Amino acid sequence: QKQLVESGGGLVQPGGSLRLSCAASGFTLVDYAIGWFRQAPGKELEGVSCISDSGSMTNYADSVKGRFTISRDNAKNTMYLQMNSLKPEDTAVYYCAAGAGYGTCWSPSLSQYEYDYWGQGTQVTVSS
Repeated sequence: QKQLVESGGGLVQPGGSLRLSCAASGFTLVDYAIGWFRQAPGKELEGVSCISDSGSMTNYADSVKGRFTISRDNAKNTMYLQMNSLKPEDTAVYYCAAGAGYGTCWSPSLSQYEYDYWGQGTQVTVSS
């Protein structure tokens, strides 16, 4: 059974940092582009960042550029999202996703429809 499990969410003060992790089981992430998405209360799902299967291409939402960094450790079958300089507007449930389709993450559009497998989500709350 193919699964993605996120961890690392929590409550942090504005300006703080968190690192989200997403571990895959039942399949090998090396063959997949990976992405992070988030959904704030009352809002639609928003693409945050992605990295291509080769790791040569990354994309970020304008709202997180310069603050968030996506990475992958294929040896550990795990992806990460390092989030720095967090703002209250970053508060959301964060989801990781994996997509095997050709060209996934080549476009900066960060479309959720490119991804086949999703984690259950982890809450990130930025508040003083």
